Amino acid sequence: MATIFTKIVQGDIPSYKIAEDENFYAFLDINPNAKGHTLVIPKQEVNKIFDLDKDAYSGLMDFSYRVAKAIEKAIPCERVGMSVIGLEVPHVHVHLIPINFMDDMRFIKKEKLSQSEFEATAKAISDSFV
Repeated sequence: MATIFTKIVQGDIPSYKIAEDENFYAFLDINPNAKGHTLVIPKQEVNKIFDLDKDAYSGLMDFSYRVAKAIEKAIPCERVGMSVIGLEVPHVHVHLIPINFMDDMRFIKKEKLSQSEFEATAKAISDSFV
């Protein structure tokens, strides 16, 4: 059975897309720690990050780097934090979170955004993606 992330990639579930290429997809987390919290996934459905082959792993990190640079340009923050936990969805995903304090990475405090705020945030980051 396809994961929710595979369904997003296939267009069966809508998302606030940031960037996409033939192998990877980036979109806003709908339950974000902060405005601009983005998930980066391989399109290939793999459960654990270290089960990716070396090329896919390197590609995911390169794509995540480019997305993080776009987040830094679009969202005021001290830096972009990165986390790979992967327990909530059995599909590799990198969390890229604009942070100003260590607690911003704790997945406790959540940001509430309206649909228009999600859309504007996705556009701002997407427009900064190179």
